[in-house]
Amino acid sequence: MDLSNINYLAVLVAAIGSFALGALWYSPIFFGKAWQKELGYTDEYLKSGNMGKIFGTSFLLMLIMAWGMGMLLQGHGENQIDWLSGLIHGLVVGIAFAGTSIGINYLYQRKSFKLWAIDAFYQIIFLTIMGMILGAWK
Repeated sequence: MDLSNINYLAVLVAAIGSFALGALWYSPIFFGKAWQKELGYTDEYLKSGNMGKIFGTSFLLMLIMAWGMGMLLQGHGENQIDWLSGLIHGLVVGIAFAGTSIGINYLYQRKSFKLWAIDAFYQIIFLTIMGMILGAWK
């Protein structure tokens, strides 16, 4: 597999954008308090985590996801992918893989539909944005 067509700067920007969306999505402004309530987490519990490890590993995983999306999109050859087709690919990956995978896990873990909606729609949206960035930025 030829990986020379992947725009690694676009991969980095897509990962940063996804991380930034997560900072907003899980903030008290949007769904942070509802997410916290659904999980039964206290403020003290959240503050006790190793934030460097959590945020650093999350960013690394988003970077891997963006790289994977770049691999998926470059498999179509040059000049076949634009921002719209990248967006559609990201949306399909988000719905068909991320959203469903989270749903399967949450069913067995007996997690609420509300928690699934918060977590799944975040991933669906950020994968859609990733696809759009990678499709637009050649």
